[in-house]
Amino acid sequence: MKIAIMQPYFFPYIGYWQLINAVDRFVIYDDVNYINRGWINRNNILVNGKANYINIKMYKASQNKLINEISIFEDKVYIEKLLKTIKNSYKKAPYFEEVFSKIEETMNKDEINLSRFLTYSIKQVCDFLKINAQVLLSSEIKKDNNLRGQAKIIEICKKLNATKYINAIGGIELYSREDFQREGIELKFLKTNPFTYKQYENEFVPNLSIIDVMMFNSHSDIKKMLDNYELL
Repeated sequence: MKIAIMQPYFFPYIGYWQLINAVDRFVIYDDVNYINRGWINRNNILVNGKANYINIKMYKASQNKLINEISIFEDKVYIEKLLKTIKNSYKKAPYFEEVFSKIEETMNKDEINLSRFLTYSIKQVCDFLKINAQVLLSSEIKKDNNLRGQAKIIEICKKLNATKYINAIGGIELYSREDFQREGIELKFLKTNPFTYKQYENEFVPNLSIIDVMMFNSHSDIKKMLDNYELL
């Protein structure tokens, strides 16, 4: 049983989806503290050839709150403006019609809880990309919530009968292979290999939201990207 655990992000970059695609069960880590200026509520899309932030407006977000305790600020006008920004940026992209309808459906979801909204958006993209991993919420898994850091990750893995835990490469300094091995769990880190694709006639801008990838690439091309990584 291969497991990955990550905080929920807003239409994250391709490496996030590679991680989900690489495992049997993907746990959305929503019962940890919200991080300011991270990727939980924002990401970059291509606007006039450059990376430009899009974000979700939140109500009284704080690093003293868990992700699943934060609410989205209800503002239909803002959502319309955000969708208009996406539409204007990608309306000439080759896969605009099918991708924009999925984004529009997602953004108009009637859900004010940040964790549940992001979970919905992640499942929507998984459906679009035909990623079959089971998506779970850490807040719904019975465990010792007094644990922190690596100990809590191992606890979740054990509860889900994991034999392999795959983490994003950014966590390579945070976890010990020996500690996981003592619990009968193999620890691996996923490193995305470099790649490019055509973004209109612009110089390629890497590491944008999955929205950008979907707008410019066919399903078969995205499938190749999802497999374009190393496990270290």
